[in-house]
Amino acid sequence: MNVYLIVLDSVGIGAAPDASDYGDTGANTLAHTAAACGGLHLPTLQAMGLGNIPALTDGQPIAGVPPVAAPIAAFGAMQERSAGKDTTTGHWEIAGLLLEKPLHIFPPGPPSFPPDLLDALRRATGREVLGNKAANGTAIIDELGPEQLRTGAWIAYTSADSVFQIAAHEPTIPLDTLYAACRLVRQHVNPLQVGRVIARPYVGTPGHFSRTDNRRDFSLPLPEKSILSDLAEHTVNVITVGKLDDIFPDCGIGESFHVENNPDAIEAVLSLARRGRMANTLIFANLIDFDMRHGHRRDATGYGAALETADRFIQDLLELLAPEDLVIITADHGNDPTFKGSDHTREYVPLLVYGHHIKPGGLGVRQGFFDIAQSLATVFGIPALQRGVSFSRTLAPTPLKHLTIRDQPEPGRIKIGIGQRRTR
Repeated sequence: MNVYLIVLDSVGIGAAPDASDYGDTGANTLAHTAAACGGLHLPTLQAMGLGNIPALTDGQPIAGVPPVAAPIAAFGAMQERSAGKDTTTGHWEIAGLLLEKPLHIFPPGPPSFPPDLLDALRRATGREVLGNKAANGTAIIDELGPEQLRTGAWIAYTSADSVFQIAAHEPTIPLDTLYAACRLVRQHVNPLQVGRVIARPYVGTPGHFSRTDNRRDFSLPLPEKSILSDLAEHTVNVITVGKLDDIFPDCGIGESFHVENNPDAIEAVLSLARRGRMANTLIFANLIDFDMRHGHRRDATGYGAALETADRFIQDLLELLAPEDLVIITADHGNDPTFKGSDHTREYVPLLVYGHHIKPGGLGVRQGFFDIAQSLATVFGIPALQRGVSFSRTLAPTPLKHLTIRDQPEPGRIKIGIGQRRTR
């Protein structure tokens, strides 16, 4: 049995009840993206019940994705229980954790960072530090990149998330040097409970800089075991796709396809599905482009196009499933590309569960992303976790479904490499 857990990074579905605590009242990633694009064409996700979810939360309809009378999947919404709205918090809760105290967020500054932290970075690397403030990642390399090329100094910045980010021009500062500096900072910020230290390499010349796919996230060690570790201890094979090996270090991951964009993540998941039947395997994938390339850049048109590409990917995946396989689709937070600022938004996230043995219908509003972890424990037959309510009662024998969602075959599909494969 293969279980595919697909996280559409930042694809929220309406402001959560506590959105006002985060300044996010009125945010709605899916509905506002659809409206900005003049409607979305998501036939697969619509057939699964995506358009039925807003009625569960009294949310806004998704233009182009209305409810369907007979969804082919189980559908619901999930409300985050942890404090925060970032990648680490959302993914950790999906994996069974609960963060009652938010991760540390640096002030916008300047300055943003403690002097002793920057002094340690200077002493260890012999390089000065530029930035030291909250900034948009592409804007700050445009602003400070020319000075970095002249001096070799680091560009250090933060955001509204719990992050310390270091940008470095690859021809000027080698990747190994950048990663080593991030590991050093990671050690120093662990006592502060900072979620991630992020390496942000880029290339180009002044006025023409662009970030590369050599980003790396150095995560805070998990405060307790995740569902990934529990599964691995019970001989379930855990495979990750995307940046998840960075978010879940030392968590029982047996095989990792570390990629930094949606096309490579999609091809990696489909290549795993084409392997055929695997015994007790979780394929846990993150599709990052919604957040990184479109949400933070407030690019609603690009966000909508990425959603339509992902819809075709989901269709391809469903067609490759074995009778016993299961697909769970969700998100980790919101990032409304039409909203103020350039940061994540506190939202409900969608929940879609599909398999030939799944009874379609409503799953309601789940109180905690960790319902997914509890459900995985049930599906794989391992002991129950300390939190979460399993939705496995939706598992019921039904006839195999013949999928006829796609209007027509997609011509000229280009195969893209799956990036660097890691084995642990």
